[in-house]
Amino acid sequence: MTRILVSIGLGKFCKYFRGIAIGLVLNGCVSTQKVQQKITLAVPEENLEQERPSSNQTKLSAWSYVFDDHNYINLPEVEKSLKAIGTLDTLVQADDAPPADATPKSLVAQRIVENYIKSENKEPNGHCLTVSKTRFEKAYKEIHGHSVYQDLPDYMGTKRYTPKQVYNLLYVSASDTKRGWRSLPEAYRGKGNAGAVAYAGMGTLVDTKGVWAGELQPGALMQVWRFKEDYEKVVKGADVKKLDPYGHSFIFIAYVRNEKNEIEGLKIADQGFQSYRPLVPRDYEVWWGVNLNI
Repeated sequence: MTRILVSIGLGKFCKYFRGIAIGLVLNGCVSTQKVQQKITLAVPEENLEQERPSSNQTKLSAWSYVFDDHNYINLPEVEKSLKAIGTLDTLVQADDAPPADATPKSLVAQRIVENYIKSENKEPNGHCLTVSKTRFEKAYKEIHGHSVYQDLPDYMGTKRYTPKQVYNLLYVSASDTKRGWRSLPEAYRGKGNAGAVAYAGMGTLVDTKGVWAGELQPGALMQVWRFKEDYEKVVKGADVKKLDPYGHSFIFIAYVRNEKNEIEGLKIADQGFQSYRPLVPRDYEVWWGVNLNI
């Protein structure tokens, strides 16, 4: 399993913590493409860059990852009887009428799905956080005419962090054992993009039970964890040197149902790691999504 060790360059962030390294638990879902790749997470005021050489060894820049190939959860294509349900999901058309959850209730969510369907590059590689964050922020700006950061509520700010910093820390699940992480609201820690967006008042959280009960709407942002134990440690505040977490960040596109109209999978948009086939319940133990209301 992936061991992810991260030491953030704090930059402006060091106003209160100069010289202190914060452990950042990132989703181990970078494409395994064997090319030289520079990964920059879309997190303002954070020096988040990593050089990935073409060899099997990973050279470290500001901080380090050791990536897993995740072969243990790769599955063959689902049975042909399964079909993706959703009016915006033109990749696979269903014979029967789509359920009520097929049309996003959010203009931003609708734009996310539309952009994905129209995109000529649905699998851009890179880090899942970068890809999902870029898709969300691009759609937000297209609908509202400005960055999502301009609409973050003041209540998100703390004595240590601005609303933007809180949003970004929650978005990337920046777990550590220091007061900084634990000062963030526990109800939104470890939920990644879903937690950050929900805390900003821009959507409603959907837990594992709700995800598989059909409550997700197309365009929902999602954060999942392979093991519940890892998720709980991240929420509590984990020393990443002693933690071996594996999570993933992506966009929900549509439910996949069998001939009895029972949900059997999720069609997703990520960087190409798992979007080639529907996700199924056994892929992850913890599922979080956020239905957008913006």
